[in-house]
Amino acid sequence: MGVRLVVVDDHRLLAEALATALQLRGHRVLAVGSPVGVVADLVAGRRPEVCLLGVSAPGEPGAFDGLRRIRRERPEVAVIVLGPVGELGGVACAFAAGAAGYVPSDERIEVVERAIGRARAGEAAVAVDVLRGAFDQLLRPVAEPDDESVRLLRLLTRREVQVLARIADGEDTAAIAAGMRIAASTARTHVQRVLMKLGARTRLEAAAVAARTGLLERMAEG
Repeated sequence: MGVRLVVVDDHRLLAEALATALQLRGHRVLAVGSPVGVVADLVAGRRPEVCLLGVSAPGEPGAFDGLRRIRRERPEVAVIVLGPVGELGGVACAFAAGAAGYVPSDERIEVVERAIGRARAGEAAVAVDVLRGAFDQLLRPVAEPDDESVRLLRLLTRREVQVLARIADGEDTAAIAAGMRIAASTARTHVQRVLMKLGARTRLEAAAVAARTGLLERMAEG
């Protein structure tokens, strides 16, 4: 007998493809949505047994706000997160928010289907690769400096790091766009995201934060 499902992913095409594959296997997909922020509303208006939640950046703040709301309002719904496993901190965040399982987003449909069955039965649905990675990290932890520059650098994408370096060099938006061979509007967007992530109101303040925390040195090392 098929399972009643809600399928949500950061990428609409992935959500629709997964939903189609599961329907072909006899499951009943009640709703498909994107991005992940809509998940709680989709679940609230239906009665799924399991919700599949595809999250591309599980370590980002707010990635699992919808999952927490489901746990508060519809605790009978089992939520399986589909996401990357490169950073196990994101996996831990998923379970801390109340996930019933975690499956790598590039897994085969058969693995996803088995996880659905376990979650509906009230069992933990965790892929073997996730467990293996967690044990490897526990047995062979990598020592990393726990300072503000590392934290800030993790927030920035590679492009945003390049933009911040140019901001620190005093370049304006036009110079950043020309130097990186991107549109001025794209450069402005990158600058705005850098300011937001650093908690800075101006470019000068962003450069000051980068200098004060040692972020510039970290960027040079990378």
